[in-house]
Amino acid sequence: MEQEVAITSVIGGEPAQVHNTLFPVFLKLEQMHVLLVGAGNVGLEKLSALLANAPAVKITIVAARVSEEVSRLVASSPLITVHERAFAPADLDDKDIVVIAINDKETSEYIRVLANGRKLLVNVADTPELCDFYLGSIVQKGDLKIAISTNGKSPTAAKRLKEVLNEAIPGSIEETIRNLHEIRNQLSGDFTYKVNRLNAITRPLIENAGARRERKWKKVATYSAAIFGLMLIGHFIFSYIPLRELADNTVAWYGTLDKNFHWIVLAGFLAQLVDGALGMGYGVTSATILLSAGINLSAISSSIHTAEMFASGASGYSHFKFGNVNKKLFKVLVVPGVIGAVAGAWLLSKYGDSYADYLKPVMAVYTLFLGVRIMFTAFRKIKFKKKFRNYRILAVAGGFLDSFGGGGWGPIVTTTLISRGRNPKYVIGSISLTEFFVTLASALTFFSLIGVSHWQVIIALIIGGLLAAPLAARIAGRLPKKWSYILLGILVIIWSLRILVKAF
Repeated sequence: MEQEVAITSVIGGEPAQVHNTLFPVFLKLEQMHVLLVGAGNVGLEKLSALLANAPAVKITIVAARVSEEVSRLVASSPLITVHERAFAPADLDDKDIVVIAINDKETSEYIRVLANGRKLLVNVADTPELCDFYLGSIVQKGDLKIAISTNGKSPTAAKRLKEVLNEAIPGSIEETIRNLHEIRNQLSGDFTYKVNRLNAITRPLIENAGARRERKWKKVATYSAAIFGLMLIGHFIFSYIPLRELADNTVAWYGTLDKNFHWIVLAGFLAQLVDGALGMGYGVTSATILLSAGINLSAISSSIHTAEMFASGASGYSHFKFGNVNKKLFKVLVVPGVIGAVAGAWLLSKYGDSYADYLKPVMAVYTLFLGVRIMFTAFRKIKFKKKFRNYRILAVAGGFLDSFGGGGWGPIVTTTLISRGRNPKYVIGSISLTEFFVTLASALTFFSLIGVSHWQVIIALIIGGLLAAPLAARIAGRLPKKWSYILLGILVIIWSLRILVKAF
């Protein structure tokens, strides 16, 4: 259960005056019986917090109406009892804690008075003056748990602090705590000696050991993007852009561009908006449109990944800036994803043109599969804490299919990780940053094997994607994902079926 933290400074052995007088307590909630009154959106939030911190807690829910989301959570826990009716005083029998999550202040006050009369602690949602305790934001890394309090004044500030601490505290802290526990059990001597010894051992924890590793990854990304960007610029300058004509008449040069150039810009914008907000959709959306335009397969994937490299770089940086990236997850996925992307790009470059008549319907079937998978994700039931270990295999498969099919990294990797119970916000942010390196590897492979073709498509997609990336990072996790998935899935399915009809 999320508990509040108050910090008391001590001067000369006496507590200093503080504004936050809450006393921090961590409850063994699984030994208690909780009454939750209300099962709407607020009730869902409270229930999720209880189960996230104490999955085996015994909960009784009383509500006039139980939402679909709450019903799904209830189905995942046999220790939850639901009574779909109005509150009755007898509901307080044999309870230890009461959480009230209803939009009725008079009824909330009535329940609180009854509960306090039985010496029960009460939390009333969004009503600090009626609360005996608050449910704060919580950071958990294994056995380490940190609860954050703003004295009930700003849950948003507590939420942001939680995100900062989640990012700042490494996942390896769990192993450190376990090792310190073993060291503590082995130390001999008095209390002072043990404290001093453990202080000396743990001092390196406050040093910024991860700063050098972070700078290394930034340098790799920056130098790689710069080198490839210079290669592209040089290629365009010496091969495609008519410099003399451009100097004489810029408007006339623009007229030489593809007549659908502005529509491709819009497609790049929408594709990146979807991809940055949902963690998927850029490649598969672009691939279906370009397939229907009759562009050869290797050029499709090459154009998409060349354009997506810049867009995913901007998106990844935006997610990193807004604190949406889980560094540990990123490091596990990036190398296998790159290997899969290189393999897929090489295979498509070698056989894409020779077997285009056969591969094009296959690619349309593949994008159709991705569309159905996206639709399925919209209706998939929520699962909690289901362990998943095959991260590297998933990354290799996602990278390979993304290069070979022109898209699929998000629909395959993102939906798999979210369906296994990982936090959608950090999955989307981490996948977006990893996607930069995957698309970079794919684009470099295509560039080395077939050069750069359809540069106008590339430029249009880049422009649209760069414009959308910051906006997409801002709205990540805030859109109604179910309907976003449904609309994206319908779009991909329609385009894929259109391509298959033309092929046959």
